[in-house]
Amino acid sequence: MRQSDTVVLMGDKIVDNPVAVLGLGEAGAAIAQGLVAAGVDVRGFDPVAGDVEGVTRAGSAAAAADGAALVMSVNSAAVARDVARDASPAAGQLYADLNTGPPSLKTELARVVEASGARFVDVALMGPVPGNGLRTPALVSGSGAVGYAELLGPLGVPVEVVGHEAGQAAERKLLRSVFMKGIAAAAIESLAAARAAGCEEWLHGELAHVFEGASPALLDRLLNGSRIHAARRVHEMRAASQMLADLHVEPRISEAARGWLEQLEAEAHVG
Repeated sequence: MRQSDTVVLMGDKIVDNPVAVLGLGEAGAAIAQGLVAAGVDVRGFDPVAGDVEGVTRAGSAAAAADGAALVMSVNSAAVARDVARDASPAAGQLYADLNTGPPSLKTELARVVEASGARFVDVALMGPVPGNGLRTPALVSGSGAVGYAELLGPLGVPVEVVGHEAGQAAERKLLRSVFMKGIAAAAIESLAAARAAGCEEWLHGELAHVFEGASPALLDRLLNGSRIHAARRVHEMRAASQMLADLHVEPRISEAARGWLEQLEAEAHVG
């Protein structure tokens, strides 16, 4: 039997309650160190990673979570289910999953966690943890979202509650990821082609200039322009794809862009 079957949170005084961090890799260690620096009693567990200064090492996920007001899983989506089950969260605890995964996974984790009476927090970290640690901006949702914000907000953690259903925070993060990672992929592809064409430095400057002058008006122009000029831009991206192929650069993003423009053109005819 576990030492504590019920955990009672004491307002926003997280420093009066132990916190468990499950996963002490780069991100987990940085978050744990931030909690320690804030005066929190931190217990950690990781079957592989080394010790973290100031963190009491537990022999299992369940031992780390036992009696903790907040349990934070900082692992990967691949093991998130196993970690949640191994932690065996108790009634009254907040169990926060900080792993990047689809909304369906967060919903499944909530069912596992809440079966015992614990509250689940879907945490979507909205920035790089290295360099930010505990103060990495986060969106949260789920039955324990408000409690999570009340506990960590006083420590300077920028937390925004976006809903009471697990998966809502993950959904928003991944929607943003489509855009941000898409920009990165487009930049990689265009610069790879420019390198092959012998003008990488020039294109790098052109792209940097676009970012320097970026504004909400640019987004509107991209969206509206793509719809208005879809037919012409289909031909433009077909030519761009052919050029990349000639330069021996696979036109992954160029072809995807052409596909979207073709759909916009078709929608315009239907409308």
